[in-house]
Amino acid sequence: MSVRKELKQKGKQSLKKHYLIFAAVCLISAFLASEFKGSLTFSTLQSFDQVLEDPSEAMVPKRSVGWEEILEESPAFMRTKGVLSDVLNQATSDSILVTAAVSVNSLAGTENTEIFCLILAGAIGLFAFWFFIQNTFSVILRRIFLEGHTYERVPISRFLYLLRIKKWLRTSWIMLVKYLYHAFWSLTIIGGVIKHYSYFLVPYIAAENPDITARQAITLSRKMMKGHKWECFLFELSFLGWNLLGALTLGICSIFFTNPYKTAVFTEYYIRLRHAAKEAQLSNTDLLNDDYLYEKADPLILMEKYLDILDIMETPAPACPEIPGFRGFLARNLGILLFWGKQEKEYERFQGLQVKNRELSEALNGQVYPTRLYPIPQEKRRGQIESLHFMRQYTIWSLIVLFLGLSFLGWLWEVTLTLITDGEFINRGALNGPWLPIYGSGSILILTLLYRFRKNPLAEFFAAVLLCGFLEYLASLTLEITSGGMKWWDYSGYCLNLHGRTSAESLLVFGVGGLTVVYILAPLVDNLLHKADQKLLKFICLILLTLFCLDLVYSQVQPNAGEGISAMAETKNLLMQFRY
Repeated sequence: MSVRKELKQKGKQSLKKHYLIFAAVCLISAFLASEFKGSLTFSTLQSFDQVLEDPSEAMVPKRSVGWEEILEESPAFMRTKGVLSDVLNQATSDSILVTAAVSVNSLAGTENTEIFCLILAGAIGLFAFWFFIQNTFSVILRRIFLEGHTYERVPISRFLYLLRIKKWLRTSWIMLVKYLYHAFWSLTIIGGVIKHYSYFLVPYIAAENPDITARQAITLSRKMMKGHKWECFLFELSFLGWNLLGALTLGICSIFFTNPYKTAVFTEYYIRLRHAAKEAQLSNTDLLNDDYLYEKADPLILMEKYLDILDIMETPAPACPEIPGFRGFLARNLGILLFWGKQEKEYERFQGLQVKNRELSEALNGQVYPTRLYPIPQEKRRGQIESLHFMRQYTIWSLIVLFLGLSFLGWLWEVTLTLITDGEFINRGALNGPWLPIYGSGSILILTLLYRFRKNPLAEFFAAVLLCGFLEYLASLTLEITSGGMKWWDYSGYCLNLHGRTSAESLLVFGVGGLTVVYILAPLVDNLLHKADQKLLKFICLILLTLFCLDLVYSQVQPNAGEGISAMAETKNLLMQFRY
């Protein structure tokens, strides 16, 4: 059997063991535009009839429009013909460069100081999102695939791997340096292609050892890929058939098979090159020091590190504290705590310990990666991160904070995009205040109504898609009826849209966003709120909730409307086109 076939066979075996989390993490990566950017084609495709009816309304990728608007007045910068133009277009095709250029263009055309500051703040915020999330997620993705190579299960908490070891900033810097190196080399004729393969292993190296420096990671990748760049190119070329099938199915095949399959195979490829580099004793290969990613730890070592868990496993499990009456019904079925009294605290503490001990016992049994054997010390952060269990209950005050906070973040996101792309402040949404309730209400409904789905992330995802799709459709219909036919969003022309009120694109947003809220964001916020002064927290919640209710009543009489808000002809595709 050839090496290529052997690696593909191992990749299939790994994918078969962990299909759900592998497919999910690749879908999130595509959604964030971190990788697999063309896989969501089906969700933004306009219907054929719509294009025939009005070709001028056909979707145009946002990046093309952005560059044309910026450069159309400068003939010296026109890049429509010639080899150099093609190379420059390739070098500047990434969304962060387009975002930066559009931001500069908007700033240059703005005389109002307040708007200037808002655009600048929005641009900084989007860069921070790219730097910390979009740019870094490929490392998290590879960490999950590397653990899946050896272990029977990869827990959802692994999405917080970099936060656990306090190396998120360093990893983001590594990926930024790699991005800049590749961007500069792309300005040459063939340098971009060569360096693509020279730096091919950087995300894998950072996933194994985030404590490494950017220069060390890049240098080590170059050395490991020396003599293997052509081999890697041919290896990628062997997936051409799958890529074509993905294109023919508008990305559906890529989402559900090709992306996770290809990533699993190249994870095996990295493991093979790592082994060869270790045998050849290349310099700095000692930095590849997480051996438990590739072989399970000796049971005696595990018992020593997890001695406390061993004692718990040998002790009879205590009875679960009970919350009586209606309060207990809400806690068990909706994950809601009406009060934060002694019974509720004991119940929540018990649930947290159950989740924590279950994951740690799996590590002791060799089923998951033993986090206590990380090469990087993490003792100070272990307690905080391990307490981020998702099978928790939320107090009324936590739910209020999450509702208002996520409503504000949704509003801020849409306003920021409009600021950067159009250079003007537009208060998005039907309300007059700084909040879009559909973001907050969707998140709260996912946290409560779908509480019993949390143990199964796949079921949680599809349930969130259905629930939020229904909510978006109902909200659109209600607003249209109560406002005399006025629309605040319209997906007409999008593939798989339902009466223009919801679409496949928005459903993907809700599904991925819902998982992020349930498994990461909400537990983080809830932990912080439990540490806050409860009297002050309640006072602030009541003030903000009162303001929101007053705005809700006022907006029934004077809804927020106008160009760019309810007249959606110019902006209906803004959010959907931005990532592409």
